[in-house]
Amino acid sequence: MNYVGIDLGTTNSAICTFNGENVRLYKSPEQHDVTPSAIYIDKRGNKYVGRRAYDLAAKNPDNSAVLFKRLMGTSTPIQLSGVSQTYTPEECSAEILRILFSYLPEEIRNTDSSGTVITVPAAFNQMQKEATLSAAEMAGIGRVALMQEPVAAVMSVMRQRKNDGIFLVYDLGGGTLDIAIAESVSGRVSLLAHGGIAMCGGRDFDRTLFDNVVKPWLLSTFDLPEEINSDAKYRTLRNVTTLAAERAKIELSQKDTAIISMPETDLGMRDRSGNDIYVDIELKRADFDALIDEKIRESVDAARDTLQKAGLTPHDIEKVVFVGGPTHYKPLRDKVSFELGIAPSTDVNPMTAVAEGAAIFAESIDWSTQNKSRKTSRGTISTGGLLDLSLSYISRTPDHKTRIVAKVVGQVVSGAELQIDSMDTGWSSGRVSLKDGATLELLLNKPGDNTFKIFVFDSSGGPIKLPTDRIVITRTAASIDAIPASHSVGVEIREKLGGKPSLDLLVKEGEQLPKQGKKAFKAAESLKAGSPTSLKFKLWEGDLDPVTDNSFVGMFEIRGSDFSDGVIVAGAELLVDYEINDSGNIKLKISVPSIGGLFESSRNFYSRQEAQIDFSNAAKLVKEQADRALERLDAISEKVDDEKLQKAKEKLSSASLLDPDESDPEKTKLSMDAVQEAKRLISSARQSHLSVIRQLELDGVKSFFDEHVREHARPSEESAFDNLARTAERALSKKTSEFETLLDDMRGKNWFILWRQDWFVINRFNNLSASPHLFSDQTEFRLLKQAGEGAIAANDIDKLRQILYQLDSIRTHTGSDDDMFATSNIVGG
Repeated sequence: MNYVGIDLGTTNSAICTFNGENVRLYKSPEQHDVTPSAIYIDKRGNKYVGRRAYDLAAKNPDNSAVLFKRLMGTSTPIQLSGVSQTYTPEECSAEILRILFSYLPEEIRNTDSSGTVITVPAAFNQMQKEATLSAAEMAGIGRVALMQEPVAAVMSVMRQRKNDGIFLVYDLGGGTLDIAIAESVSGRVSLLAHGGIAMCGGRDFDRTLFDNVVKPWLLSTFDLPEEINSDAKYRTLRNVTTLAAERAKIELSQKDTAIISMPETDLGMRDRSGNDIYVDIELKRADFDALIDEKIRESVDAARDTLQKAGLTPHDIEKVVFVGGPTHYKPLRDKVSFELGIAPSTDVNPMTAVAEGAAIFAESIDWSTQNKSRKTSRGTISTGGLLDLSLSYISRTPDHKTRIVAKVVGQVVSGAELQIDSMDTGWSSGRVSLKDGATLELLLNKPGDNTFKIFVFDSSGGPIKLPTDRIVITRTAASIDAIPASHSVGVEIREKLGGKPSLDLLVKEGEQLPKQGKKAFKAAESLKAGSPTSLKFKLWEGDLDPVTDNSFVGMFEIRGSDFSDGVIVAGAELLVDYEINDSGNIKLKISVPSIGGLFESSRNFYSRQEAQIDFSNAAKLVKEQADRALERLDAISEKVDDEKLQKAKEKLSSASLLDPDESDPEKTKLSMDAVQEAKRLISSARQSHLSVIRQLELDGVKSFFDEHVREHARPSEESAFDNLARTAERALSKKTSEFETLLDDMRGKNWFILWRQDWFVINRFNNLSASPHLFSDQTEFRLLKQAGEGAIAANDIDKLRQILYQLDSIRTHTGSDDDMFATSNIVGG
């Protein structure tokens, strides 16, 4: 069996194999350990992938694709406008995987006996993991499993170390930061906790250098427009000078001063006054350190948060192990170690450790299983024949020795003896008396498979023939015992018909993986065979309340067209079997006993398309979310003083400055990440000041009713709303979810009353139809918009209501109160 590990990186990628004994790194044709994650297509259609593509990309940005890993799991197109071609992030990643796989010998590439582990950041969500698997399939790689990068780094670290202890792995790559806390005991590794930052890496350092050093120098030296960052005419200038800044940054690892240099002959560009543009900027290490200080502080905070998750202090940690290209920079390592108060270590090659660890992990997977589960570490053998003898042993261990225990049923001939010999080295255990519970200690003299032969002798020393007399015990490089889930993931449900949306968690952050389980739900509405409607199992990442403050990561849908006969009636039982593997990927299987139906995510009932965002034109959506969250935050801040709210405000204020017409997907995604982190901070602050913030929320709902709804309500509805408000007042200080349920009921009544009003339905349609940025599927949006306009022209408001239901089901979730229809139709079991 061939075990392959691939580090599919933002900036650089690497590939290794493991044969059970040794790890081998496969270099690029240029004999580099890593291959740049870059694609270039020239005007004749020739495609280059790797180092040459990276070198050509800076001067020809319209012909190249780089940094696409940051956009995995989104619908953002990668435009190569210079050659009129468009790729998805998955297609770009597939190109990198193909070129890496081509480095392997043919006997590994063209065989069914290979298993490949591809690493993903711990911060990757369900959509990003699914996209990575899609890229592997496009690349034609056979059996594939995913693994979290910090776990791979830990595997590589522990293979190098001989002593036990608890270590913090600081993995800073080109695009992401992963933090892992790992404990090693006799080669067995438990990952105690992990964390990190999704958009933090060497790429951000380069961007900071350009914005704060290169751009000001260019503007003061040449006649260039202030908006050089967004002006397409100067895209090449930005790329080439950023590359020059990156080279200078690398030089600072060895020197106190470097020059950001690019002669006019290499640039071949002129400013608006016709002057040849060049770059010649002195960069001091102290200045660079000051520029990246904020990002380093954020990374240190992430490390402290991860320590807190594990219930540890810096005094419990033996070393910080640095992984990833940017950690080659010694001042960064020194700063992180000093701030954390933990000694640094460089036990591994930071550029290749993740790929090496992935290859080692690949050996621990049972590739014959459909779910790519890990091999069992326990072995049992029954010898058969005249003896009723079985032997139990640890079949996989990183130790140099293991024990084997005999179990004998019935009587054994007096004087019988047991002996086990190594078939690899000739080592022998010597003979011991054969009895129930007899124990032998075996030496594992070599890494990988160790083969032993079993001997049983009668009282006269004669051998007893055994039909089965051999066992194989694998001495592994390292073994992972525990991998905690990096995110909570849950199914959106209603606690009761018409009740408050909530999450029924499949896995909680920090829970040990892999995990399997069962859940029982009920259908909230009927679904007839052949019907265009569906039952929606909406998946969210996070554990915040309200549900829409979490990240929507996909939907498992059972459509009427998915079964040919019968009706799933409202209240019908929906039985869910779920499995979450080592990487955090989720597989669902839903059975509906009433119709004898079985629906599996592997048959494409699960879809992440509804959750995908095109960040090249999502700036308006992100800014709206930032502004809305900022309004909510400002209202809370008037009543509550909390450090978390101040941090949230900093993030939202930055995101709200996003230009609604911004086309740089990286900037937009950074802002979206900031909004999501701010929501998490607000939710955390809410728990600390629950009564005060609940009062604010209640006052807001009551005011909305008085100002916009009361005049349209029937007397019984007014009375019901006011009674709910009084009950909610009494529930303000209760440490249960009763208040939130009441508040949701009040919001539901507001919506129900307004939904009855034709003018409200028309206004809502007009608002949605004027907001195409809220919809990822523009084709379906346009069709529904056209149908809605037809319904208004025909004065068919009931039809317009149905169209609005459909529009709400396909739009991007904003987390606002008007998401009333964008909820699942599943009830808790």
